[in-house]
Amino acid sequence: MNKPRVICHMLTSVDGKVTGDFLSLADVADGVEEYYRINRAFAADAYACGRVTMEGSFTGGAQPDLSAYAPCEGHPTGFAMDFSDEIDRRYFAVAFDRKGSLGWSGNLIEDADPGYGGAHIIEILTEEVDSRYYAYLEERKISYIVAGKYDIAVPFALYMLQYVFGVNTLLLEGGSVLDGAFQRSGMIDELSLVSVPVVGDKDDKPLFWDSVQESYRLTEARPLDSGALWLRYQKV
Repeated sequence: MNKPRVICHMLTSVDGKVTGDFLSLADVADGVEEYYRINRAFAADAYACGRVTMEGSFTGGAQPDLSAYAPCEGHPTGFAMDFSDEIDRRYFAVAFDRKGSLGWSGNLIEDADPGYGGAHIIEILTEEVDSRYYAYLEERKISYIVAGKYDIAVPFALYMLQYVFGVNTLLLEGGSVLDGAFQRSGMIDELSLVSVPVVGDKDDKPLFWDSVQESYRLTEARPLDSGALWLRYQKV
């Protein structure tokens, strides 16, 4: 099927964890910076994160206030609203937000890192969303795609990202649940893992939540100045 090339770019512990207190250790700080440098070097058309990651990194946990909006007829799967022509560059932050829980102040990501800041927001929703959320997004000129009735249909969402928005390369940047959904759908083309030399806690989340068996081929293993190791794999 037609879809963007998907590169799962994640920072991991040596035991494959991607979230946890280890990310805030002083020993990991230089590895984190190298992860962001690699992110910028990919120069992808878009990056994708799940709701929890978007809340932690960009919205600060803000919730949408829908009280001022009237309910409308829910948009069926396949509907897309595109406001991207109103921005200077076609660079996107794709938020997989099944029920429309993210609160936004505008339609661009606000972040000092040029690898993230200035990206036009695209919400990926299901028909389970409160129909008032569509008006909330449209008022802010935030683009959106309805991709699934109850759960997000990842292959269809990717098809629409390429067909409607022209996204050809997408960085998948977690969290664990979203990465797992992509992996189970067979939608990941490449793994880009910056492995820092620490072991995560037993409760930290793995790279893929609820994964299925799948084979990859190692194409590059590069030691980084921070002591991290950059591993790249292509799907077999």
